[in-house]
Amino acid sequence: MIPANVKHWHGAKANSWFSHIAVEIPGENASNEWLEPVTDEQYDKL
Repeated sequence: MIPANVKHWHGAKANSWFSHIAVEIPGENASNEWLEPVTDEQYDKL
């Protein structure tokens, strides 16, 4: 469970698999915000 207003990332490191299942409960005055993309350089460091 990720509390509201907590920045977090979904993804897998290089050369691994990733599966993501999400359950979302709509909230009042809630929105989804896409944050900055991860660069190839950042990803390669994982």
